[in-house]
Amino acid sequence: MSRLVIQHPALIDAAVEAFSAAVGRQPSEHRAGALAAWTDVTLASNEVTRLAERFAVDAEIVPARASLSDYKLIAFDMDSTLITIECVDEIADYAGRKAEVAAITEAAMRGEIADYNESLRRRVALLEGLPQEVLQRVYDERIDLSPGTERLLAACKQAGLQSLVVSGGFTFFTDRLRERLGLDYSRANTLEIADGRLTGRLVGEIVNADVKKQTVEQTCARIGCSPSQAIVVGDGANDLKMMSIAGISVAYRAKPIVRSETTHGITHCGLDAILGFFAESPSSQGTGQAPSVDSGPGKAR
Repeated sequence: MSRLVIQHPALIDAAVEAFSAAVGRQPSEHRAGALAAWTDVTLASNEVTRLAERFAVDAEIVPARASLSDYKLIAFDMDSTLITIECVDEIADYAGRKAEVAAITEAAMRGEIADYNESLRRRVALLEGLPQEVLQRVYDERIDLSPGTERLLAACKQAGLQSLVVSGGFTFFTDRLRERLGLDYSRANTLEIADGRLTGRLVGEIVNADVKKQTVEQTCARIGCSPSQAIVVGDGANDLKMMSIAGISVAYRAKPIVRSETTHGITHCGLDAILGFFAESPSSQGTGQAPSVDSGPGKAR
């Protein structure tokens, strides 16, 4: 049995009525201005997509009896997923090279650069000579959590899931986010620093798509579950391999190549819209709380 769920931080009645007409009945669950859901739905996926695009809502067909507690791990990409920025782009801004670095980042995330390792090395090389204090400035001044991050993590913890951030970004930021958010595990790249300045090089193995996948597999093994009991959230092409092994993969405000290959997508809501995919989750029962919106995301301090 399937469940159709539509979500938006300000869900309008017209959207609910349009989906109700397509399904042939009123929703079995309706949180005003937040979420509507119908059980035992056979609506074609292309019709769901058409209506979602027409009314600019997030709409997904999910298993009717799915529970968040069925899963044991939630894993996140960091840049443009757990947080709202690409850290390497913001670091490059202090060298006056943000546009140059951002163009490489965007092409890599769209899957247009075959050699991710080389694309990262090229970007990091452009950071050579920057004082290491720039990293703290980026963290303090430019990093915001994606909307709904803390609510989602609180619900996952309550349901017994452990948490992982695995990133092609840098340990300077994942270490601080791990502490800030109480994440259980983290893995990322290490920037080389000498005499208080970035050398433009990385230390150790690059965390690319293959390493991300391996990290999810290793973390699942460590906590005694299979990857089918993992929820993996990301936005770029280098997230696809770790998403491919997950029980649920969520494309968060993602590039088209990612959205086309994942279980679910979130475009208009915050990360806590993931809770709406489950009929039973600690923070989705009777709260009436709308999925988070962009305004006022929490500072990652």
